[in-house]
Amino acid sequence: REVTTMLDRSHPKVAAMLVDAQPDLLAFAGFPKRHWRQIWSTNPLERVNKEIKRRTDVVGVFPNAAALLRLAGSELIEQHDEWEAGERRYFSEASMLELAVMNNPIEVLDEAVILPELATA
Repeated sequence: REVTTMLDRSHPKVAAMLVDAQPDLLAFAGFPKRHWRQIWSTNPLERVNKEIKRRTDVVGVFPNAAALLRLAGSELIEQHDEWEAGERRYFSEASMLELAVMNNPIEVLDEAVILPELATA
């Protein structure tokens, strides 16, 4: 609140926007601390954008906007499938289960028994 008090004097609209956006700005704090680094990182997004750029550069000129959208969309679908089914995940299943246990421990209790690394934590 101290920062917004300083901003209230010089930039009241910005201060009001920050106060309104506080839940969104601090949403990462609801995750376990070990997730924070990955949440802050834009590496996966940059990697996807780089691959879309590489693929569109190969084609060069598109006959229409729909062709570009199809190519970019197919790349996004491919990336989604890779993230969903791939062995290397950005967040492991165990760490996501930790998040589920944190948010709703009663409903996820049976799954926690399946993963012993969480039962010991």
